[in-house]
Amino acid sequence: MTNDMPPRRTGSDRLRLLSVTGAGVAVLAVGSLVLWHAQLGEMLGLAADKEPVISTVNAPANSAPPTTLVTETPTPPPTWPSTHETTPVKPTKTPKPEKSATTTPKYGEESINGLSLTLRTRLKKAMTAAKADGVTISITSGRRSTSKQQRLLNEAIKKYGSYKAATRWVLPPRYSAHVKGKAVDIGPAAAMTWLNKNGWRYGVCRRYDNEPWHFEALTTPGKKCPPREPYGVAGPS
Repeated sequence: MTNDMPPRRTGSDRLRLLSVTGAGVAVLAVGSLVLWHAQLGEMLGLAADKEPVISTVNAPANSAPPTTLVTETPTPPPTWPSTHETTPVKPTKTPKPEKSATTTPKYGEESINGLSLTLRTRLKKAMTAAKADGVTISITSGRRSTSKQQRLLNEAIKKYGSYKAATRWVLPPRYSAHVKGKAVDIGPAAAMTWLNKNGWRYGVCRRYDNEPWHFEALTTPGKKCPPREPYGVAGPS
């Protein structure tokens, strides 16, 4: 009868067995440690909150395109013209009034300077001579404006009742020698008397019978005056 006893293990076989066993224990230990660490992180809220990465590989063709943000450009406010800017206006020339030698005299009605040169020169000599005789010749009405002459005529028409009767005393502006500076009314009565007597020497004469104060340059100095007219005569109104 044979003795079937298992063979006895050698030292090298024991060593391999221990190595395999130790490796298995180490793997179990590491796995247990990793599992424990993951569970501990979830419990303490230490797991990272990361968004999942989606792969675009093999993505469906009808997927929505990415949204593009469009920035709207603000519309600038309208530009209004400045109220301080003004369009230059070309100045217009004001028409000058027509000069009229018979409308507005440059001198007062009682001034000798408003008379015509001829009448003014002769009257100055007569006034000097009269003063030497003790008589002062004063001008009561020399050159008149057209408006003044017309006003006097209107008053005369009311006074005498008609145009014809009024013109014996006041002539219309277009017929009046006063408006032209060629007639002068003088005063006082002594001056009228002196000039009516001596005026011919200086070429100054009384013209109307009804106006002893009215004188004009009607003759050449040194020659007698022409016969007087009874009153002034005007044309039709």
